[in-house]
Amino acid sequence: MAGLLCASSLEKRGVKSTVFDTGIHGLGGRMGTRVIDPQPLIFDHAAQFFTVSDPRFSELVSDWLEKGLVRQWQGTIGELEVGGQFVPFPSSPPRYFGVNGMRSLADSILSQTCMVNVVRPCWISKLEPFNGMWHLSENGKPCGQFDIIVIAHNGKCANRLLASSGLPLVARQMKTLGLSSIWALLAAFEDPLPIPTGATSFEGAFVKGVESLSWMGNNSAKLLGSKSNSPHCWTFFSTAAYGKRNKVPQENIPTATAEKVKTAMLEGVEAALGLPKDSLQRPFYSRVQLWGAALPTNTPGIPCIFDPHGRAGICGDWLLGSNLESAALSGMALANHIADYLQSGGARPEEFALGLNNGFETLGGHDIGQFSGWDSSTEANPIQAYQLST
Repeated sequence: MAGLLCASSLEKRGVKSTVFDTGIHGLGGRMGTRVIDPQPLIFDHAAQFFTVSDPRFSELVSDWLEKGLVRQWQGTIGELEVGGQFVPFPSSPPRYFGVNGMRSLADSILSQTCMVNVVRPCWISKLEPFNGMWHLSENGKPCGQFDIIVIAHNGKCANRLLASSGLPLVARQMKTLGLSSIWALLAAFEDPLPIPTGATSFEGAFVKGVESLSWMGNNSAKLLGSKSNSPHCWTFFSTAAYGKRNKVPQENIPTATAEKVKTAMLEGVEAALGLPKDSLQRPFYSRVQLWGAALPTNTPGIPCIFDPHGRAGICGDWLLGSNLESAALSGMALANHIADYLQSGGARPEEFALGLNNGFETLGGHDIGQFSGWDSSTEANPIQAYQLST
């Protein structure tokens, strides 16, 4: 979201850009949606929904609503205590999601641009400054020359990329960022999951008291409607603590680890719903995925970072919080900052240095992100909106 909105916002200021995206299945990063044919089964396997608090983001979401790209999630969401006690959250603030999954929103953002070039899948492996330009390459293959670079990525890959880029201040800020790891389990069931007697039927729940589970969301009900006759597709997320204890290389998950995590998370579903052990129906489809760089654990609390001498910027949700709204605001802020810098002709670069020496503070919120207005006692930074996701 941060990189996509940075690119589209640069276009509004007359600046052309190229987006290099690593996604094999599509754009969007943690706005991932997986469709399994021929059923089809559909899962938002990262960001589940978002909320809105900032007027600038609200204006953007209003446009998305008008164009039919997003809609409000009317289903009940709340907190599920181990044993099956469910407490619904209020309907305010409203919750939104991409109409065909969160990835469809990412695709739609760039489909409306004409000055943004997208290269995907592409893993930029080297940034090299030469003759006043940035030369980018992927495993030795040239990928173009650019006036300014933007890093809308985090984790080990970004750190490796910046290590030899000649941007010590930018690299230091990126390395200060802490990230959680969270397991996702996608599971499709023939029959509805048994909701505890007396509990409100819910479509999403933040789980409390279960080590292997922090969230469960009914994608079929959200995306297709509760009266759909399709299989019941659920996304389950582990706690950050469970993810940390069971972390492995996410590009090469051992089969034994995948089975162990799947079993533990399904047992967590049973515990959360108050079901007897081994009584939960077996999913006819399941897949586990590790988000090794899931969510930020700390933040400098600034919209973006920019090094005018290095002609490099950073945007991302982690600069403001851990949600989709923070990502959007960060991308838009960096785009406007870069456009202002270019408009100035670069004559006074020191005036455009931003965020290169800011300290970091710990982030609060749910294990899958921040949602202002809910559980505010645990949210250190009430910016709202994303999850895994962001």
